[in-house]
Formats: sequence, C-alpha cells, structure tokens
Amino acid sequence: MARISGVDLPKKKRIEYGLTYVYGIGLHASRKILDATGIDYNKRVYELSEDDVAAITKEIRASHIVEGDLRKQVAMDIKALMDLGSYRGLRHRRGLPCRGQKTKTNARTRKGKRKTVGAA
Repeated sequence: MARISGVDLPKKKRIEYGLTYVYGIGLHASRKILDATGIDYNKRVYELSEDDVAAITKEIRASHIVEGDLRKQVAMDIKALMDLGSYRGLRHRRGLPCRGQKTKTNARTRKGKRKTVGAA
C-alpha cells in the first residue's frame, strides 16, 4: 500500500485518482505531479514501485502544500478574517454562510438544526 503525505492511498484506484485522497491535491494537481515524475496516469496504486512513491513524495514536498500544513494555513486565514472584523469574518464567527447565499429558507448545513421560536 502506498503511503504519501501520511495518507494511505486506495490500492485498486488509478494513481491519477488515488492522489486526490491527499488533502490539497485535486485532479489537476495530481496530473501535474505525475507529468513531472514521468509516471503513467493509468498505473494502479499497487503497481507503484518504491522509487515511484519516493519520486511522487519528493515532487509533492517541493511544489505543494498539503494535509496538516494546508489545514493550518486555511484555519489561520479564517482567523485573520475574524480578527480583522471583516464581513466574511463576522459571518464565520456567527456560523452563517460567507459567500452570499440566502439564509431565509436554506443554509441548514451551516446554521444547524432548526430552533423553533414562539411555538405554543
């Protein structure tokens, strides 16, 4: 089993899609990494040699921010918005949608379970 950036990749998937299991790597970034290392997109994860895994890991470390570092950076960016007192920061602080969605009827994922007011 290939382990890259602390993530076990699924054995039977093509490496092109297997790399997307790493937080911070999408399909486009995955293809760029494979092009840089010269590995075929159609190779399955279990077919990778130790050299292939090492080359992928080296390429990721050199050119991408992934997993814990990326999560930390995103959290710090949100905290900076909140500390700044910007509109987006206030929406984050209140647990409401930040990107202009309406909240009268939808936004249940962000707002949580309904709180009934004034029911008799």
